[in-house]
Amino acid sequence: MVPRTFGCPTIAFRPIQPSDLEILERIHGDVFPIRYEPEFFQNVVHRRDILSWAAVDQSRSDGKCNELIGFVTARVVPARESEILDLLSYGSLRTDQSLIYILTLGVVESYRNLGVASSLIRHVIKYASTMPTCIAVYLHVISYNIPAICLYEKMSFKCVRKLPGFYLINGQHYDSYLFVHFINGIRSPCSLLELVKAVASHVRSAFNLLISVLWNNDEEVARWSRWKESSPGPARFNQNKKIRTAEATAYERV
Repeated sequence: MVPRTFGCPTIAFRPIQPSDLEILERIHGDVFPIRYEPEFFQNVVHRRDILSWAAVDQSRSDGKCNELIGFVTARVVPARESEILDLLSYGSLRTDQSLIYILTLGVVESYRNLGVASSLIRHVIKYASTMPTCIAVYLHVISYNIPAICLYEKMSFKCVRKLPGFYLINGQHYDSYLFVHFINGIRSPCSLLELVKAVASHVRSAFNLLISVLWNNDEEVARWSRWKESSPGPARFNQNKKIRTAEATAYERV
């Protein structure tokens, strides 16, 4: 376990370097249940078609202030070759448009809950936003990784689909969620779940309005009924009117 500096550490970010190979492999082994091939790590440290950012604690007092305590790796993917092509406006896609797919993201245990992972994701989004042709950042997350799911939702990623049995770990299949963060003015498509929620909201509002109208009508009818019961009838009203008229006439004659 990497020891953490007492108090608030000074976290800095830089590209992953060849000297990070050993610690990068070790952290991947500690963080992920999936084993990655040596070729993957060689591609990361030598930047062979893979983008990367490393997080380091510059306030460490053990002489390892440049050692990885977190990382994110990603790859640029042509939009027309991505697995979210059906979510995009296929007919309006340009041949040069692309996405960034986050391959791995990890932080050593002693540095978690300090905002390191969210900072690493922001570096990816910021980089993607500088690419005029990039329209989204996306990733997969295993269904039981609730902290990661909450993090992505907090950072405005949208869960667009569930992929049953996507991961095979130790002979057992696990579901995956696909999260997407659209950038550069691209709007997120409305998923079926969001459409159902919107329709349900409109139906609920219409139902509440109808109940309110019916309730007000019932109140009006009840008030009218009470007023009729407490008011004098027409005959009595006319009789009283005649008596008052007679009294007024007699008074005038005096």
